[in-house]
Amino acid sequence: MSEEVIVVRGNGTLSGEVRASGAKNSALKLIAASVLGQGPTVLRNVPAISDIAIMSEVLRRLGATVERDDHVLTLDTTSLNSFETPYDLVSKMRASISILGPLVGRFGRAHVAMPGGCQIGARKIDMHLKGLEALGVEFVTEHGFLKASAPAGLHGAHVALDFPSVGATENLLMAAVVAEGVTHIENAACEPEIEDLAAMLNAMGARVSGAGTSLIKVEGVPLGSLHPCEHVTCGDRIEAGTFLVGGALTGGPVTVRGVNPAHLRMALMKLELMGCVVERGDDWVRVSRTEPLRPVDIQTLPHPGFPTDLQAQFMLLAALADGTAVITENVFENRFMFAAELMRMGADVAIEDHHALVRGVRGLQGAPVTSTDLRAGAALVLAGIVAEGETCVRKVAHIDRGYEGYVQKLRALGADVERIELPCVQMPQA
Repeated sequence: MSEEVIVVRGNGTLSGEVRASGAKNSALKLIAASVLGQGPTVLRNVPAISDIAIMSEVLRRLGATVERDDHVLTLDTTSLNSFETPYDLVSKMRASISILGPLVGRFGRAHVAMPGGCQIGARKIDMHLKGLEALGVEFVTEHGFLKASAPAGLHGAHVALDFPSVGATENLLMAAVVAEGVTHIENAACEPEIEDLAAMLNAMGARVSGAGTSLIKVEGVPLGSLHPCEHVTCGDRIEAGTFLVGGALTGGPVTVRGVNPAHLRMALMKLELMGCVVERGDDWVRVSRTEPLRPVDIQTLPHPGFPTDLQAQFMLLAALADGTAVITENVFENRFMFAAELMRMGADVAIEDHHALVRGVRGLQGAPVTSTDLRAGAALVLAGIVAEGETCVRKVAHIDRGYEGYVQKLRALGADVERIELPCVQMPQA
């Protein structure tokens, strides 16, 4: 038995250009939305990552035909013949709960295994269920499966979310587009990925307005009036932000193309406050730095606030800043698991509840570390680039869930990083 690891030899170098892949958090939901199109939908700029492979296989198990050609997915859902998702796939990825809304919209029923994924917090699906119940969906839970049905059909409603949940907003959108009447989603998530989903649904014949704001209006249309479409996935703002943090760490300059700078407004503002030079174009951002990193307090919030998916990367920056910063995590309660791994490399971080006090240190030392989630894994590799000596990052499957060719892209920017297989250590028998 062996396991793949990423080995980083600190050379403090990241410079050049890199292209962001399509957004993972958008493409997954676009794949789910193809269920409503009842024909061959073409999605472009789809990242080649493990989460996309899992979601593609979910659709295949439901009866769809899914073909991939480089970064283009063709999903033919004409012959979809099942409304039950397989546990072995869904349990691997929380985003798979997003198939619930489209299946109920298509069949009036859905059996969805309870979702899995990164262990970064509870991320309960109560808001998904309450919102769909307002549209006429009834739920029972049996043997690890969530069984949904809409015996009287879907109908429009006014739904006010307790929290601007991205997943709940997306599920409601995909069910409401075929509900009879008008649905208003109040306190909706405003993330760019919501706008991307709404754009695809509208291209399929839906009538969605207000996406990207806290109040979304959906005028329901008959299922039969929806049709397949072609759609280009928006650039991945989190992947882009990760590479831009790399430029801030090393001084860069690092240029990321294929991303809308407006989608990173808060993160770019924080980079400037930390002493970086940030240049912006229509679809690119460049970050460089010549002065010491300055400490800046950060608190994660739903968009347009600071994204929780960049919190670990910015904790790494704070760990090397000249002073002390407070990072407050308001979205996922377990996201600070990353701090313990960073401390193995010499960082000075104190955790109290959902606050992290980060005191800047002069440098980090290479060490064996473990990815605790997707974004933490990516941040640990960046930490290895600026650390003294060698860093070995384990559980890299987390990174594969959201970063296409991460090692190759970093190598192209000058990092001394490689992916190798190591034999697994067998524990002695008692």
